[in-house]
Amino acid sequence: MFSKNKMKNITVVVICLLAFAACHRKTVPAKTENVTVVNMNKKVATPPPPKTISEEKPDSVSSVPATPVPSAMIVIDGYGKVLTPEDKLPDSTIKPDYSKIARAFTPQQIANLRARYNLVPPKVLYVPDAYAQKTLRGTYAVYKKKFWYWKKEDGLFYLDEIYYK
Repeated sequence: MFSKNKMKNITVVVICLLAFAACHRKTVPAKTENVTVVNMNKKVATPPPPKTISEEKPDSVSSVPATPVPSAMIVIDGYGKVLTPEDKLPDSTIKPDYSKIARAFTPQQIANLRARYNLVPPKVLYVPDAYAQKTLRGTYAVYKKKFWYWKKEDGLFYLDEIYYK
């Protein structure tokens, strides 16, 4: 019925198909945190480690709330409204010209920002030097872990144009 040569070819093809079918479904197991496998059938969450003595606060120390240091002050919001006048800026050397920088995003840009990010970010920020980061391209600050602001000559940080152009 089949010749010996054809049987060899069919056997080789079947082995190749089996090898391909077995290898193409390899998956990496999902990473689990704080999970211990018990009896290979049930998963039980492990409790967090107990606090050490050094982590606990003594009762004798009075709890005085620390004054938070603002990491960024909004100078001009996305609608062109000036929120921080220049006399309220901490650094007295900054003299911004609000007539030039207090411009709102266009309606199309506002629609794009809302569609992409569900909010309209501020256009201009004041960021203290302690919170600014430097690269070869310039000094920048990241606002809400999304938006990059670049420092200009007047000392203020402006929203990167990639977000609205």
